[in-house]
Order: sequence, then C-alpha cells, then structure tokens
Amino acid sequence: NNNNNKPNSSSPLDQPTTPSLSPYYYHPSPSRPIYSDRFIPCRSSSNFSLFDLSPPPPPPPPSDNNNNNSSSAAYTALLRTALFGSDLGFGSTGSSSPSTPDNNNNINNVNKKSFVRVNRNIFRFKSETRQSLHSLSPLGFDDHSVSVTHSPVKAPRKVPRTPYKVLDAPALQDDFYLNLVDWSSHNVLAVGLGNCVYLWNACSSKVTKLCDLGVDDSVCSVGWAQRGTNLAVGTSNGKVQIWDASRCKRVRTMEGHRLRVGALAWNQSMLSSGSRDKSILQRDPRAQEDFVSKLSGHKSEVCGLKWSYDNRELASGGNDNRLFVWNQHSTQPVLKYCEHTAAVKAIAWSPHIYGLLASGGGTADRCIRFWNTTTNSHLSCMDTGSQVCNLVWSKNVNELVSTHGYSQNQIIVWRYPTMSKLATLTGHTYRVLYLAISPDGQTIVTGAGDETLRFWNVFPSPKSQNTESEIGASSFGRTHIR
Repeated sequence: NNNNNKPNSSSPLDQPTTPSLSPYYYHPSPSRPIYSDRFIPCRSSSNFSLFDLSPPPPPPPPSDNNNNNSSSAAYTALLRTALFGSDLGFGSTGSSSPSTPDNNNNINNVNKKSFVRVNRNIFRFKSETRQSLHSLSPLGFDDHSVSVTHSPVKAPRKVPRTPYKVLDAPALQDDFYLNLVDWSSHNVLAVGLGNCVYLWNACSSKVTKLCDLGVDDSVCSVGWAQRGTNLAVGTSNGKVQIWDASRCKRVRTMEGHRLRVGALAWNQSMLSSGSRDKSILQRDPRAQEDFVSKLSGHKSEVCGLKWSYDNRELASGGNDNRLFVWNQHSTQPVLKYCEHTAAVKAIAWSPHIYGLLASGGGTADRCIRFWNTTTNSHLSCMDTGSQVCNLVWSKNVNELVSTHGYSQNQIIVWRYPTMSKLATLTGHTYRVLYLAISPDGQTIVTGAGDETLRFWNVFPSPKSQNTESEIGASSFGRTHIR
C-alpha cells in the first residue's frame, strides 16, 4: 500500500518539491532563486596514492597539561573518520588511526599495489543513493549495525482459524458428485437437505423451507441465478425445477435428463445442467422447450459446471477425469484437458485474469491445475495431498480457496500465482464437499458429511485489503438450519 510510505499530511516533509537522494528534504522559499548544491564525492575508495599523497599526520598524544588540545585532537580524528572513512582512501591495508604503529609500512605496501592498478580512477564514487541517517553523524556509527528500511514491511494478513458461525444441517449428503450449497447475490444461502431445500438469510438469520420434493425424489444440486431471486433445483429423477424464492413458488419444471442432475450453472437468463447420463443441457426458462441444445462429450457423470465471468465459456468436469471448455454455440467441446487422473468436480474461473481456469482432481489425483483457455495452455500444477472437492476465487484479491476430502478434510487459502499457503483451516470431520462465497467476497461457507455448515472470514474487503473482516464475528454460535 503506497499510502503507508507517505508522511502525515501535517508533516513538513509531505509533498517534497524535488526528489532527494538523502533522508533530508529541502524546501526553497518561493521568493528566492533555486541554486544547486555542491556535490561532495565520497572518497572512501579513492586512490590517493596516484597523487603521491601521504596520510595526514596523527594527532599528538594527549597531554595532562592541555585538556583542551586533547579534546580538539580527538574531535578532529572523529571528524576525519566520519568525512573520509576509516582508511582515508588508501586501500584496505592502510590506516590513519593513531593506534596503528605501522602506518609507513602500510603506505609503502599500498603504493606498490597502486602501480599495478594505474588504470583505476583517482576518485571513485559510491553507487548508493540512500544512506542511513547515522552515516552522516561525526560520531561514527557503524552502518552495518543499523538496518535501513526504505519502505515499511507489509505484515502478512491473518486469517481466522476458526469459523465465526456453525449451522447444523441434518441430512446433508456425503456425496462427492452433488452440489448442494449456493449463496445468492441477495445474501441468501440455499441448501439441499434430503428431499427439501432450505433458505438461510445471512442478514436476519431467518430460515425458510422452500420446497419438499417428496419421498420419491431428492435434491442433487442447487444454483442461484446471477441476478434476481430464481433458484434452480436439480433432482434425482433427472428434472430441473425453477423456483421464485421471494414468493416460495415454483415457476416451472423442465425435463430432458434420464438420470440425476448433480451440476447447475447460470449464464444470465440461460441455465446449464449436467447429469449422470453424461450430457449437458442448455436451457432457457423463458422458452417453451425444456432445452435448446445438448452438449455431448463426457464419458461419465458430469459433476462440475461453471460459466466464465464474461459468460462466453462454459467449463465442465466429469467422472471420466476430463475437463472440457465449450463456447456459447458449440455442441462439442472446443478445448479438452486430460491431465487429471481422477474425477474433476472442482472448477473455478478467475475474476482477475481473462481466460484463467482452475480445476481440481479427486482422490487419485489430488492436484490443482491452472489453464489459459485463451492460448490453450497448461500453466501449472500443485499437488495438495488430498482429494480436491471445490475451488473458489476471491473477488477482491488474487487468491483462491480449495476444500478437500480424503484424507485431511482441510480448507486451504492460497495466494496466486505463487501458490503459497496463507492459511489451512480445519474443523470438519468429513470431506468438505460443498463451498460457496458471500456476495461481498469476504466470507465462505463450507459443508460436509458431518452435517454442519461452517462460515469463515478468509478474504479482505474490496475497500481495505489489509483489514480483517469482522462480519458475524460477534454472532458465533451453533444453530439449526431447519
């Protein structure tokens, strides 16, 4: 943060008129002409032997009868050392200290060496442009003992290691291929529990039961529209229901899949659904038809679906260990990535870098891979040591969160592109299969087969990236979502 380097507004050092190489700033009077200062070179490495100069004579020894002369001589010696350096420019073997008995021999040795280095400049200037404040003192402070920091060191951001809220979520399924948690732009969390969908308002903590599919059906996926209050619900019978959450009313039911619908993704008013029948259906809830196109390519269940932020590319992951990228009009994948060695459920597009896609593999893979879909290139790979269940990018900083299953059940906050760990969060006792991020981008919610939802403050706010979020910090507790 460059603001940290600026002096206080009340300080006279604020807004210097010209750049300065020293720690002191000079403010000329507006009514006086500006003259440049003399440049006094640093002679600590100058080769005075080429001028046949001898070092100045040492000061006379102190006399008990003349204390003033003794003090003056001592001050002169200190001043000479501060101005010309301890070696007075006669090389590393020369010394001007009165305590050195072999001054003449040292000078002769230096004179011999100087003839070997005739081509060197007589005056040599240091390349440093900034010096310690203590280096200008005639008291002779050692520069090496004083650390000079030109800019304050930014302290690493602290991520709270415990959730600020825990919700009991009975019947939250421990199924890797389902997507049962999503957070809307209106700050409402949707959770599929068994054959019901519940809504939890993050502002009021109010819980509402949206729907009950009956004993013959169950919820396999939920997905909020990017805008508005419409919620899509994928069922185990292969249907997709659209609900208006503000009125708790079902808008319509769309068919087309033969098996369960475990993945949903909205593209403005369009909806994509992925199924165990290996297909992806593109739907328009405004149209009369149940779907407008069918995407074929996966050889096993589709368990991950995400549209890019510009709504131009759809990424899909399947139990066939494949990651595909589709455009708005294709019915066949335009990009195919086959490097993962396990099911690809975790998919996340970067909101910061166009075309940057992250994907995570299951238990036999354990890797997070990064792709540039613009150049069709594999950028990097990180072995996390555990099954990768979900990924989400921060909206405010270039960081991402991954949730994991076998065998550590951890949550990791990463800094991209170094992929250094900012925090490892633990607490779930089952695989952390579900993940969603709040609309302000500061909070994530995780769900697991231990039938709990945990809320974590992991990302900074968009206004102040150095300030930890305190959302919900005072409301720590454990309640039921139904």
